[in-house]
Amino acid sequence: MKKYRLFGVISAVCITLSILYSFVGSSQIPTSRVLLSTNPTLERILPFEAGTEKHQSPVTLTLQAVDAAGKPLENAKINLQILTPPPNPWLTTDFPLVEGTKLLQINAAAPDGKLEIQQMLPIRGNYQLRVNVSPLVANAFASYQQTLNLNVRENPVKYKYFAIVAAILLSLGLLGGWVIGGQEELQQGEIAPQSVRLLLSALTVVAIVTLLFINISAEVAEAHGNEHSNSIEVIAPSSQKSQGLEISIEGDKNATVGKLANLALQVKDPATGKPIRDVTLQVKAIALEDNLTVFAYKGLSDEQGKLTWQEQFFDGAPHKVEVEATPNPGSNPQFPPVKVAQLVEVEAIAPPIYIRLIGLFYFTAIVGIGMAIGLLIQYRRTPPAR
Repeated sequence: MKKYRLFGVISAVCITLSILYSFVGSSQIPTSRVLLSTNPTLERILPFEAGTEKHQSPVTLTLQAVDAAGKPLENAKINLQILTPPPNPWLTTDFPLVEGTKLLQINAAAPDGKLEIQQMLPIRGNYQLRVNVSPLVANAFASYQQTLNLNVRENPVKYKYFAIVAAILLSLGLLGGWVIGGQEELQQGEIAPQSVRLLLSALTVVAIVTLLFINISAEVAEAHGNEHSNSIEVIAPSSQKSQGLEISIEGDKNATVGKLANLALQVKDPATGKPIRDVTLQVKAIALEDNLTVFAYKGLSDEQGKLTWQEQFFDGAPHKVEVEATPNPGSNPQFPPVKVAQLVEVEAIAPPIYIRLIGLFYFTAIVGIGMAIGLLIQYRRTPPAR
């Protein structure tokens, strides 16, 4: 009986080891995958910085679909979704409404298995790139999905600015605690000691100057925006015909920060209405306020003569979506470059009140800490009364 039990234990151990070995072996089998490269390199990527005069360029993201042997997959169709970093209620970014949303979704033909786009990344954090690769020719290869991560660090300048503001607030709190902690005796008819009255007067002056600065800045920004809106450049029409080809851009003309706008491009023969495929399309989305390219893509129209994508305009300013169509060498028809464009008005939404209250809480806490330190210093300096 003991021999049978021993034999059963040994058999169970062998079966378990064989199952584990099969799992390990299968995990080591090469599979089709997507390779990601960026320009600039990952450690040099910084999020979009609003209100700066320095030149900013979108990040070039190159996705290469390869088979198990590492060779590029041909005649592939790539669907890409870019998801922004999830929201953090205690450490918000410059664009809190963009957090935890979808930044881009594009469905593009990739004859050489490569998809290359340029995308401005608005906030810091970990972006998710969800990629779905499928064959253009049925059963050419098995479709597969992959999720890639892209971590964007915060701009070091933001830490510098925060340190300066925190030092100023801490100093103001320290001064206030020092003055209040060293209160003089009240004179007859006084509500508060003279030093406290002077401190409150100084704080009132600072508050008035700050409010004036904010209001003047807002008026200047509004005047600049009105001036810009009145001098918007003349854009190309949304539909053009040229030598046996008609190209038109369609989609949303109004967008909202935090939501995707639907855009589509159709290339067809104006005489027959049949789609024209394999036309080279250069797509750009340009923020008109700063003439800044926030998205760019160069690719081909699909078998239906279309290119469709969804894009989020994270900056609440007018944008221009511009597409230039050029023929491939040797293709039919041949035509001169054709350009179409569409203006997209973007509605800016103010951040929720709780986000602004979080910043106010941090600044008030820093002032309170400084005041507590000032009071503590004065308390230790004052000799105890006998």
